[in-house]
Amino acid sequence: MRGSNQSGLRASNQRLVLSLVYTHGNLAKTDIARMTGLSAQTCSVIMRELEAEDLIIKGEPVRGKVGQPSVPMSINPDGAFFIGLKVGRRSAELILVNFLGEILGTLRKSYPWPTPPLIITFVRDGLEELMQLLPEKLRGRVAGLGIATPFLLWDWTEQAGAPHEEMDLWRNCDLRAELASFCHMPVYLQNDATAACAAELVFGKHPGLSDYLYLYIGTFVGGGVVLNGSIYSGRTGNAGALGPLPVAGPEGKPVQLLDRASIMLLERMLKAAGRDASALWNNPEHWDGFDNLAEEWIGIVARGLAQAIVSAAAIIDFEHVIIDGGLPVEIREKIVSATRLEISHYDLRGLGVPEVLPGTIGHLARALGAASLPLFDKYLIDRNARLGSG
Repeated sequence: MRGSNQSGLRASNQRLVLSLVYTHGNLAKTDIARMTGLSAQTCSVIMRELEAEDLIIKGEPVRGKVGQPSVPMSINPDGAFFIGLKVGRRSAELILVNFLGEILGTLRKSYPWPTPPLIITFVRDGLEELMQLLPEKLRGRVAGLGIATPFLLWDWTEQAGAPHEEMDLWRNCDLRAELASFCHMPVYLQNDATAACAAELVFGKHPGLSDYLYLYIGTFVGGGVVLNGSIYSGRTGNAGALGPLPVAGPEGKPVQLLDRASIMLLERMLKAAGRDASALWNNPEHWDGFDNLAEEWIGIVARGLAQAIVSAAAIIDFEHVIIDGGLPVEIREKIVSATRLEISHYDLRGLGVPEVLPGTIGHLARALGAASLPLFDKYLIDRNARLGSG
């Protein structure tokens, strides 16, 4: 990333400097000048401006080298705050995060299916509750609300077991506009699986990965594509939406991946066995009481994911595949292990098999990805730049 010494590009240079500090944790003026090509004087001016805006803070001087001591600058966690909303087919989450993506507050609501009035009321009440978590002097630093939601919610009415007339309400609902009408801050919207992929890319604990396929197991399964260290969202913003991908179903008949690798399938299995499935949505970190069915479900999921991964690897030479979801950590680990085993059963001649890794964010990935939308739009350089604001 290179900067420009032209005064008209000061705002762009500020984003560049802030992005570098954000990525590296802390940097001194000399480091930034070397990385960007900006003059030392320009770097000094930019860093003073960012410090005056409380976006970065000074660290302790580093002594022991020739010349003046180096003063590292780092991101001020309280420099800005962001709110993320995940709209799911069985639950919604609203989170408040600081400038570093650290979660300060979480609200959750479960339901049999989502409707616009239900989500709007949840957000209206939740915003007020989350704002109370911040000291009054910091509430003006909440920079935006991001929404992560499945696109075309009404297309999945039958699979979700929801009434057509209620899901059809989404056809004419501009959720971003509805929320912007009362939340008094910029509002952004992204596909939910793409948002989860963004959360893993920005806040995850797999640093340095450049090309990978991301799979998120929720009510249905979705995904994202990362190429050259950036999310590739595609022509309509829906790249990596692997749910409709054909895979082998019962008796070898083709079905969509979402019919084999989704929490919805486990819900159906539990209901067929006369078991209560509410724990799947009410407490995604702990599934207790149905271990036998969960093991059977993990096997089905792994077979579906393995077929999808091998197919995807034949199109793009992914280095890695990351599997995450709205499920307990131990379940995710078992799915990753079982998927690796299933992949090994394929004829892989001519293919570079990607390494399968567990995700590191978990059930809040979609909400955290939503919160990252205003973060990038307002402060950082986003090479993907496919956001919309209201």
